[in-house]
Amino acid sequence: MGKGCVTATKYFLFLFNLLFFLFGVLILGIGLWFLLDNQSFVVVLNNSPPVKVACYILIGVGAFSMLLGLVGCIGAIYEIRCLLGLYFACLLLILVAQIAAALLTYFQKETLHQEMTRIVTKVLDNYPGNNSTTEQAWDFIQRTMACCGWNDRADWNGNPVIENSSKLLFPCSCQNVSLAAGNVSDSGFCEAQTPDWPVYDEGCASSVESWLLTNMAVVLGICLAVALIELLGMILSICLCRKVHKEDYTKVPKY
Repeated sequence: MGKGCVTATKYFLFLFNLLFFLFGVLILGIGLWFLLDNQSFVVVLNNSPPVKVACYILIGVGAFSMLLGLVGCIGAIYEIRCLLGLYFACLLLILVAQIAAALLTYFQKETLHQEMTRIVTKVLDNYPGNNSTTEQAWDFIQRTMACCGWNDRADWNGNPVIENSSKLLFPCSCQNVSLAAGNVSDSGFCEAQTPDWPVYDEGCASSVESWLLTNMAVVLGICLAVALIELLGMILSICLCRKVHKEDYTKVPKY
């Protein structure tokens, strides 16, 4: 490999690491979104420790990817073999971990579905109508998706407020606007005039799962793009590392 090819490889590697750094920013942003968003189904899922752990893992992977991209940029520009070797090894470990996580998620789909059902059932059973963050998120879901309960409206029958009340209470956010009489409340419990609640008949499971799959496709698309950049970065780093015969630390800027 001539000097011109080495120079080209060096700058291509720098460019890939810059992209890798930016994708790390994206992954970090997705993790923070899942953890902090108060207007989506993620708030309901945050009651599950595994989901919180997954959010923190995304944040950690994003931050580590940013750091690794910075290391790769420095190693490429200043042709430091130890940094290039470290960069290659870390990329290999990350790629293996990503493949393992993807396979685990694929083969645990049924378990994930059961966990989602358990979490939502717990939210419905413990819904006291005091306008907490989790309740606001679930009310928002039922209003915007025009649904009631997880599988259907009968999921609310286990709620102690509804069971123990002498009135015909039902969740206000379930109320079918076309059947509503007078003002429609956004949260808490409303009183029905008859045992037949004026609510949506369809459960939220299909709509929520469709929302999750849509957002998961975005996440998987970003992860796939990152994996391709990682693979190209590994190829370029090992090629450049083999052609750098000695370290020249005088190139490294001193502060």
